[in-house]
Amino acid sequence: MSSQPHIVLPWFVRRTRLPLLSLRCVDCGSESATTGEGRFRVNSNGKLLHVWLLVRCVSCDRTGKLTVHGRVPVGSLDPAELHGYSVNDPELVASTLLDPLFARRNRLTLDWTGAWRLHAPPARLDEAWPVRVEVAFDDPVPVRPDRLIAQGLGLSRNAALRRIKSDGPLRRPTSTGFTFTVMPED
Repeated sequence: MSSQPHIVLPWFVRRTRLPLLSLRCVDCGSESATTGEGRFRVNSNGKLLHVWLLVRCVSCDRTGKLTVHGRVPVGSLDPAELHGYSVNDPELVASTLLDPLFARRNRLTLDWTGAWRLHAPPARLDEAWPVRVEVAFDDPVPVRPDRLIAQGLGLSRNAALRRIKSDGPLRRPTSTGFTFTVMPED
């Protein structure tokens, strides 16, 4: 009898929209902002460029700017990247927003509530045991593994924790892939 799992299921955590930004509005004091359609503003001052990502307050609709590049020489930017800023490339907006250095520089955090979905194939758990699940992340969505597993299996968190075996911690948020094994019900 083999100790290896008989079934391996792939689960994917995918972004459904850009996350909200936890950022205090200077007008109304709200703590939530969005990038909306995702637009950049590029301004030149001689041979120096300023690039900002435009954000909008969710409560009062005030527009603000977050610094992407401040006073950088035009030649220091990749031409394709500069073109992406001028045409408001959605992929460049997403990669800029998900960049941890950008978040640290602009003193913001990302609010992923409702911005992701778990794509899990239906498990046929009545055939072979144990079942090994490999979870992969397309974007750095911070989720608690125990909540994700419970959602994917359609069980309560306590019931899910009783039925799984994992090498890593399950109650600390992660945004990197992990694996776990679902054991048969006792």
